[in-house]
Amino acid sequence: MDAQTDASPASSLPRIVIVGGGAGGLELATRLGNTLGRRGHADITLVERGRSHLWKPLLHQAAAGTLDIDDNELNYLAQSTWHHFKYRLGAMDGLDRARKQVLVAPTLDEDGREIVPRRSFGYDILVLALGSQNNDFGTPGAAEYAIALDSPEDARRFHKRLVNACIAANTQTDPLRPEQLKVVAIGAGATGVELVAELHNSTRALAAYGLDRIDPERDMRLSLVEAAPRILPALSERVSTAATAELAKLGVQIHTGKRVTAVTATGVQTADGDFLPAELVVWAAGVKAPDVLRDLDGLESNRINQLVVRPTLQTTRDDAIFALGDCAACPWKGHPGGVPPRAQAAHQQASFLVRQIQRRCTSKPLHAFHYRDFGSLVSLGEHSTVGSLMGGLAKGSLFIEGHFARFIYWLLYRKHLHALHGFWKTAFLTLARLISRTTEPRIKLH
Repeated sequence: MDAQTDASPASSLPRIVIVGGGAGGLELATRLGNTLGRRGHADITLVERGRSHLWKPLLHQAAAGTLDIDDNELNYLAQSTWHHFKYRLGAMDGLDRARKQVLVAPTLDEDGREIVPRRSFGYDILVLALGSQNNDFGTPGAAEYAIALDSPEDARRFHKRLVNACIAANTQTDPLRPEQLKVVAIGAGATGVELVAELHNSTRALAAYGLDRIDPERDMRLSLVEAAPRILPALSERVSTAATAELAKLGVQIHTGKRVTAVTATGVQTADGDFLPAELVVWAAGVKAPDVLRDLDGLESNRINQLVVRPTLQTTRDDAIFALGDCAACPWKGHPGGVPPRAQAAHQQASFLVRQIQRRCTSKPLHAFHYRDFGSLVSLGEHSTVGSLMGGLAKGSLFIEGHFARFIYWLLYRKHLHALHGFWKTAFLTLARLISRTTEPRIKLH
């Protein structure tokens, strides 16, 4: 069936289409809507496959149950109404650069019925902000038995399985099986490290809510598997050492220098012959951009599907198409690997593209993007936060940990909220959530 073309009224305004409503894409749509859209200077459309947004660095908390997704997600339809842009439900599955059209697949409900037909959206400026996903490298059993925390749906699925596993163990009369109540996180980057630290707290809190036949210290085991010689291999050795020490205090079993060769229904097999029993396996190793970006109508992409962009964030083969965030291979002077796939990079690029697109709409010359690395922080749940700050605070990097580091980590999410809501709404949301925490269970119990 032929795609339906966007039925918006004809307009001479520049058509700006943003595909992907993650941190970078949603911030860009919101800020363009508040400027060009509000003043009637451009027609702005956000195309996104989901109906609500959750800041991706919070997914490990949602999976562990220490954060309620329903209380922290943002509805795209409401945000678009408040901030003068259009939201269109759907997943991009193709691109026609000659006709300047984004091709969007039909949207189906849980029963396979079509909600929205196949459509296409015309553009004058296109921004691709599709983010990234975990890369299981084709490891046998990974797709079937491991959960990758790429979306709120993944976090919900993991948490539901975690609660069900604890309830089942609490009610059974037979001894626990070798894999029962054991969790293995594959990949000791920030996601894997933060998840196991958060799980240490949430599993003990969960057991305290009436699951009196479970002894967390005796029955539950958390393991972290990393192919590199140390955890957090992308960060400094000092941050890695501090995080290793904190995890050891929590009883997390750390297996470094181990490559996973298979995931089964009962555990994880490594290349050196070890088998780690596990009822729940999380795949947090490797990263790649969505497969739809590979050879997307002739656009240049790299081996992990990222679109190669110039310093202006324009794709190398089409000046009308920009890319930002994790799906963009952006050059970074002095760093062969380019700009890293981090939330701070997406935020900086979104802010930069607001001005860049305004300049393109008025036929002004474009500027080059310059990434500023402000350091990295890793949250270890209620126990600690470790990391390094860079920039104006010190020459080189400044190692921080403890309460100050936790406060800086807390501020990062508020900065994202501020970009979406402004100061006063962010302040009221923060206050409301602080109050609600005093009247609710410490963790999500269902």
